[in-house]
Amino acid sequence: MPAINPFRSMTRGCSGSARLWLMLAALGLLWPDAAGAERALAPVEVRTPRAPTPVVGGDGHTHLAYELHVTNYYRDTGVLRLQRIEVFADDDPTPLARFTGQELAQIVQPRPADQDATQVPIAAGMRAVAFLWLTLPDGRSAPHALRHRLAFVDDKGQPALVDGARVMVDPTPPVALGPPLGPGLWLASEGPGNALSHHWGSLVAVNGQLTIPQRFALDVFGLDPNGRALRDGAVDFSRSRREDWIGYGTQVLAVADGVVRDVRDGAPEHAPLEPQAEPDSLTAHGLYGNYVVLQIAPKVFVHYAHLQPGSVAVTVGQHLHRGQVLGRLGQSGNSNGPHLHLHVSDAATFEGSEGLPFVFDAYPSPGDWSLTQAIDPDAKFSPELTMHSAQMPLDGEVFGF
Repeated sequence: MPAINPFRSMTRGCSGSARLWLMLAALGLLWPDAAGAERALAPVEVRTPRAPTPVVGGDGHTHLAYELHVTNYYRDTGVLRLQRIEVFADDDPTPLARFTGQELAQIVQPRPADQDATQVPIAAGMRAVAFLWLTLPDGRSAPHALRHRLAFVDDKGQPALVDGARVMVDPTPPVALGPPLGPGLWLASEGPGNALSHHWGSLVAVNGQLTIPQRFALDVFGLDPNGRALRDGAVDFSRSRREDWIGYGTQVLAVADGVVRDVRDGAPEHAPLEPQAEPDSLTAHGLYGNYVVLQIAPKVFVHYAHLQPGSVAVTVGQHLHRGQVLGRLGQSGNSNGPHLHLHVSDAATFEGSEGLPFVFDAYPSPGDWSLTQAIDPDAKFSPELTMHSAQMPLDGEVFGF
């Protein structure tokens, strides 16, 4: 008995488009949409390099932060235009989150050249990265897994779909930290939840690895009780000195007991807003200026950057206790104003490390603010103090210790 080609048998006498439809159906490469029509599954790879960990933010809600790497794999596919991302928790048929239109375009890199774009073009052989920030409904426990549905159209206007791309949620509790700074009022700038920040949005490709060390990083600026970042008399921030900035010279503290794994001192400081050359390397030495890296648990490292030269008070291998002074807040390294850069990662190095979520044991917060407002002498700060416990300050949150 001769061999039978099932595709030839099914498609004999059909038009070209009908033959393609039947072949895709036989291979299971069609998916019914909400209206019952069939869609081809998109020829893309979707993966999540690091599983998300639930963390409670300063807004009192539980969040999941992670990235989807979406690759238009085949050379002859042409441009695929991403129209929608939906995220489903476990087996729930209702989306936990949905990203479309300009909201979608704003959370994807590289961003469309058209600022008003509502679709994300991904050329053949190219990759886009979507930065997803999910907020769980109040009272809902974290899911065990997330499933993703991505809708595309190709160059001919034909729809295609990804349905799956499952990722397990990491149940590991975020690391708890004590105060990183002495008493004062502090602003979390370029912080967690901001997909446009230079922290979360900075993917580091080094030595065969693509990671995001600063996924949950904070740039911490000092404020006075009126929400100002500059001391009285320093009206024009463009002409300010380092000493004019609130917080400059404040003691930087160990957030937990631990062992010093890396330090640097002696790097010069810059003037505020002074143009800077490109860093020599994507490493702590090339970016941090004067810094301390403190290991506080297995594969948990706290990175402190931009310290004052001559202020680093610890050495490699030294065992520290929570609250011990490490140095003083300054403006060394890749920094345009005096502040403390703080993040937690799974390695002592900047390159090749993944940023980890963290919470502070307790802190009061008078509300939200921005660095733009903090340097505007006419901005009015109206604090409403609330207490926070085991939460992570989010982008734009003001907090104290």
